[in-house]
Amino acid sequence: MKLGVGRPALVARVLPRWAATWAAAFAATGCLSFARGPLPGAPKDATYADVDGVRVRYQDEGQGPPVVLLHGFASSLETWVTVAPTLKKTHRVLSLDLKGFGWTDRPEGDYSPQAQAKLVLGLMKARGIDKAALVAHSWGSSVALAATLAEPARVERLALYDAWVYDDQLPTFFLWARAPGIGEALYALWYDERPDEKMAGAFFDKSRFMTEQLVEDVERALERPGTKAAALAATRGQRFAELEPKYRTITKPTLILWGREDEVTLLSYGERLSKDLRDARLLVYPQCGHFPMIEAASASTRDLDGFLAETAIPAPNAPGEKETAP
Repeated sequence: MKLGVGRPALVARVLPRWAATWAAAFAATGCLSFARGPLPGAPKDATYADVDGVRVRYQDEGQGPPVVLLHGFASSLETWVTVAPTLKKTHRVLSLDLKGFGWTDRPEGDYSPQAQAKLVLGLMKARGIDKAALVAHSWGSSVALAATLAEPARVERLALYDAWVYDDQLPTFFLWARAPGIGEALYALWYDERPDEKMAGAFFDKSRFMTEQLVEDVERALERPGTKAAALAATRGQRFAELEPKYRTITKPTLILWGREDEVTLLSYGERLSKDLRDARLLVYPQCGHFPMIEAASASTRDLDGFLAETAIPAPNAPGEKETAP
């Protein structure tokens, strides 16, 4: 879904020129609405918890040291379908749909990483989990880092896949969406258009992983009530500049896992994050895009499992070098 990279200065020049056009387009599309309560088509066996008035879908499986799994933007807990079965053999695994995604409520309000982190910590408390390792993908990594900064005593360690945590990573589409009226028009008109094209850059082996079933699942998810409004709110909440200087204060052991051919968030950001975090190591998976847990499922899950058990991970390379997973 990366539609071109731009900076706020560019947006400031472009917006005045197009504001009238976008405002008219938004007027023609109508308002984006949020949604609460059971969503049509929700799995009958889904479990929910009320966290600060938000109906949160979660799964809580296995026994052992707790691990919390956080998905990325426009995704759900199903992201971890290849990971959870391995982890729950030796860990208690709590996964959830973050606010606005999957089958969790889409209420009006704050969708920033800090707000989502509060939701995650609230669910942990509701499930009787005092402290856990946080495993996150993409935008979910900003939630994991925000939770660590908010309540460091409740985070044991971090594992971050292809993290989306810097302002420099935001595409022009996201920057435009910050403007009142323009963001509503953009999401009303284009957010659910051509999901296959938007997803293409997420995988290295498109012929294998960009299946018709996957595209159909994404299309159905985009049709759920409140999805566009929540996605816009989450986009507007991605103002990482406040968090970025604080990353250097995080001392938790951190494993950063990255697809070498990721076109959504480039490897250079993984290298940057591995330097910003004080106790981090970076593993890179060749012939792999934005989803190492899918395209490099065996290797990345093995490395994650070993990291959580504090075994089976080689010592970090010399400063400035990066590890390459087989």
